[in-house]
Amino acid sequence: MANTPTPHIGAKYGDIADTVIMAGDPLRVKFMAEHYLDDAVLFNQVRGMLGYTGTHNGRRISVMGHGMGGPSIGIYTYELYNFYDVQTIIRVGSAGSIQQDLHVGDLVVATGACTNSNYAAQYELPGTFAPIADFGLARRAVEACERFGYRHMVGNVMSSDTFYTANSHNDKWQHMGVLAVEMEIAMLYMNASYAGRKALGICTVSDHILTGEATTAEERQNTFTKMMDVAFAIVD
Repeated sequence: MANTPTPHIGAKYGDIADTVIMAGDPLRVKFMAEHYLDDAVLFNQVRGMLGYTGTHNGRRISVMGHGMGGPSIGIYTYELYNFYDVQTIIRVGSAGSIQQDLHVGDLVVATGACTNSNYAAQYELPGTFAPIADFGLARRAVEACERFGYRHMVGNVMSSDTFYTANSHNDKWQHMGVLAVEMEIAMLYMNASYAGRKALGICTVSDHILTGEATTAEERQNTFTKMMDVAFAIVD
């Protein structure tokens, strides 16, 4: 296509599979390419945002980084959906729990995503848009969690525009039943809706905002494989 390569993705049209599993950390993407894909080929390293295409159980799959925060995932997923004709994007990432019974290491299947971002303003909708996952992907993710025996919860997450914040209001989100806080899923779901494509966010709880439990950066990079198992099970 005439729009590829883009300013942010150095791949040619056709280099990227129609299903992409994404993570914020490029090193987590490299880990997926090395441990889940056969014959992985690097298609992007612009700005250090690694992307690979290979096969998983015979099916062509791509993995790619999306960076931190809504604007970053907004750029990459927009280009993947609209310029590379990607049909499905699954985000695997970390999140902070704000529910007492959701613990470090548990998985969250995000069926919806609240946000304090102004991202939806671009659509000029006459009300508030509710970003939600593709139901088929979410159902398969839950089935995979149950099959693998992985502890998980299903529901809303909060996609925050800020990591360090003067006033988090986590108690108010907790009261509304929101499970965990992350930074990208709402924007992914909005881009998918606008493009008429599919998306799902699966998170591993990396820290517990209420109790102070936490994992190291190395643990987040190398040991959050349960959400990867689920994501690749979905696309098999």
